[in-house]
Amino acid sequence: MITAARMGAVDRNAEALGVPRKQLMESSGNAVARAVREEASEGDSVVIIAGRGNNGGDALVAARFLDGYDLSVQLLGRPETITTDIARENWEALEAAGYDVEAVTDSTEFDVNDPEVIVDGMLGTGVSGDLREPEATAARAINAADATVVSVDVPSGVDADSGAVPESAVEADRVVTFHDGKPGLADLDCEVRVADIGIPAAAERYVGPGDLELGSPAPDTETRVFVVGGGPYTGAPALAAQAALRAGADLSFIACPASIKDVLAGYAEDLIVQAYESDRLTPEEVDSLIDTATEYDDVVVLGPGLGTADETLEAARTFIESFEGPMLVDADALSVVPDVETEATLICTPNRKELAKMGGPELDDLEAGAEEIEAFAADLGHVVMAKAEADVVSDGERTRISTRGAPGMAVGGTGDTLAGITAAFMEENDPLDAAAAAAYANGRAAERLDKGGGLLASDLLEELPAAIWGER
Repeated sequence: MITAARMGAVDRNAEALGVPRKQLMESSGNAVARAVREEASEGDSVVIIAGRGNNGGDALVAARFLDGYDLSVQLLGRPETITTDIARENWEALEAAGYDVEAVTDSTEFDVNDPEVIVDGMLGTGVSGDLREPEATAARAINAADATVVSVDVPSGVDADSGAVPESAVEADRVVTFHDGKPGLADLDCEVRVADIGIPAAAERYVGPGDLELGSPAPDTETRVFVVGGGPYTGAPALAAQAALRAGADLSFIACPASIKDVLAGYAEDLIVQAYESDRLTPEEVDSLIDTATEYDDVVVLGPGLGTADETLEAARTFIESFEGPMLVDADALSVVPDVETEATLICTPNRKELAKMGGPELDDLEAGAEEIEAFAADLGHVVMAKAEADVVSDGERTRISTRGAPGMAVGGTGDTLAGITAAFMEENDPLDAAAAAAYANGRAAERLDKGGGLLASDLLEELPAAIWGER
């Protein structure tokens, strides 16, 4: 099963792999035409009702494969309002080839006549709920007709994810959906067939620009990131906090010992540094830090630069046990995660050595060991983003691999920038989607710099906005 949003990301990834959406539309339309041929006899009347998006484009393609029928095509709206170039090209191709096509600009004049088969290509997986005009009138006419109804991808109005069926939705006899089943189609009282339209498996397996769009924040998302780190080290929490800002967070705080407050504040004027009196994180500080994070709905980054003192690890354990919000656990705090029961939403970001120390597999090649990482994530009960030349992200059921990056990323600190990016992406996003998108963005920033050697983690900060929003 695949959700509507994930399907959009996979489409975008396929395009990045060299399989353009126009080619996928051609395959989709051909699959719809095959379903129509199974329902209609040669010479039967077939009416295609197309919307102005890509769902309508699929239906328009189908028309070219149905020359043996008494075919007519009705576009709901003016041709100049077709929303995508590829759908418009298919409408223009039908016009140029002399097909029986009509643009319905007044829904009161809508009439399907008396066909044997109706193709519902009005609305796809991206639109659901009560239909508006002209789709509402068209749906009433479709449902009233004595015809077999074939819907493209999803019956218009039906929620492809939840299965919600508004009263105004099209009542399909058959649905041709693409690439994979949709959760919301499982309970429909009709035949649902999944058509393979030639999307490469790599478009789902490997993180691409579609994942970046899916897992990164919308421009209006409000996010506060709270980095609990520092003590023996200062660079790591500063990099994480700055990366969060570059990745879209509105505010970025660092909680640290008072002894290093001025050092951390000196890294960038944009950072807000909150000090506590201990020289390192201790259990006594935890309640106050959790109160702050909870009060302001912060996304927490726990671990960068904390060190491995016994009392610090005990404090990390207490924090993870007690916090109930979204949290990324990195670096020195990772070792305590397997022993902790928590209600928090965790993303754990170990490198190879840290993965093994957590009780995960010992791997030289993370990509080759992706199934073992998935099994470990399932046992752990949290999202794991294992970092190396290829980053493997898994929640124990779904696994994605990011191969973006450059050799210079082996330098210290790039894991800290990754932590900050991921935290900025976690607000309102599925944790797996956020982690996958962050791995892509971090690697893409390094690729854009393309220094070969001499890369510094701090170099990535300036490049992150272009790597994230320039890819959309």
